[in-house]
Formats: sequence, C-alpha cells, structure tokens
Amino acid sequence: MEKEAGASSPASPWAFFDKIYCISLDERADRRHEARKQFGSVGLADRVEFVIVTKHPTDNEQGIHESHMKCMRKGIRSDARTMLIFEDDIVFDRFSVKVLADCVHFLATTSAWQLFFFGCLSSGSKRTENDSVLKVHYRCLTHAYVVQRSFAETLLGIPWRNTPYDALLRTLSGDYYAAYPSFAFQSNARTDNIRNRKVDRFRRLCGGLLRIQKMNEWYHRNRLAVFVIHVFLIMLLLLLVTRF
Repeated sequence: MEKEAGASSPASPWAFFDKIYCISLDERADRRHEARKQFGSVGLADRVEFVIVTKHPTDNEQGIHESHMKCMRKGIRSDARTMLIFEDDIVFDRFSVKVLADCVHFLATTSAWQLFFFGCLSSGSKRTENDSVLKVHYRCLTHAYVVQRSFAETLLGIPWRNTPYDALLRTLSGDYYAAYPSFAFQSNARTDNIRNRKVDRFRRLCGGLLRIQKMNEWYHRNRLAVFVIHVFLIMLLLLLVTRF
C-alpha cells in the first residue's frame, strides 16, 4: 500500500471524499508512476492511496472484482461514507474545478445516488437540475467512480458469480450518475485483462477509450439531432433518386 505525499487543500472539492483509492497491480510500477502525474495535475497528489494487488492466478475478471471489493472493505473499515475508486490507467482531460465542485454539491445534497462516475460508457443519459450531472444508463468502465457506503455494503454482500464487475454493476443499475462533461478516461495503454485483448485492439483502432468515451457522451446528448439529420439525408436521397 502506497500513499502520496504533499500539502492538502481543505478548500478543494476533493476534500468531500472520505477515502480515495487507486487500484494497481504490484508488477505495474510504471502505471503508478504515470498515475501519480495524473493525480498531481488535478490537485490530488496528497489524497490518493494506492491499493496494491496481485494478479489473480486463473481469472482476470475475478481479480478485478476482488480488487474493487478490497477498496470498499478498506473504506468501510475506516468508517468512510463516500469512497472514490480509480484504476491506475487513469487519464484526466478537460478537467474543471467548477464541474467537480458542481458534482460534489450534487452528491452532498442528494441522497438518492448509488454510484457516481467521473467517466464511463453509457447506453443513454438525461439531464438533471445540475448542469454538470447526468443520470446515466450505465454500460461499462470502472476507472473512476464514487460509491456510497450503503451501496458498497450491498456489493460486498454479492458473491463472485463469474460475472465481470462492470457487467454486475449494469445488472444492478439504479441511481447511477455521471459528471458532464466527463473528465476521467482510461489511457491507451494495453490492457492487463487477457479476456479483453481483442476488444482492446478494436478500441485502439477506434482511437482509444478517451475518444470512444467522448463520442459516446456526445451521441447520447445529441441523439435526437443525429436522428433528425439521418431522416433528412434519407429523404433527400430518396428525392434525388425519384427525380432521376
């Protein structure tokens, strides 16, 4: 277990989170080095506790699940009410203190939330009264999220059932929210998850998860406009075909 050193800022919105963890494989000192740079760039150099884990001997997905559960157990033992969990391939982009502060205000004044993502892929989203917060239909990615203690206890009560962690969260999907615009992404580094190597190669061909996540967010915020444009183009094409 490693913890960053530095001067804390009580006025920072990050101070809202009782515990902040970053999961990292013991063999990936290179990722921890890069993650420290990322955390320092957003004012988190002194708050993040690295939770060092060993690779599961037979099942990467089970190892991922157990790593996230380990963070939640640590948080609960420390009497944390809110736990912010990162993975060590984290990359911050278009970070805004105002957006973070708006998200913290939402979390502090709203009781009906279970998970809050600073970046994820969704199957849909809708606005809330807070301009910096969306309610999302979660699809996948667990590189940067906040979990409320009561929901962490629920997750800890569910035994491993050969279901990938993000798939488990998707099946439980309830009061999930996300920052808008999102500012936490996964780097383009190769995945350590053997099961996802083919998916990882495809994501790289598409420009990496940072680009995919931004496109996913943009699409769901502009889906109606995209639909209208498609209908217009189809009608225009039909008109041209009938004229000639």
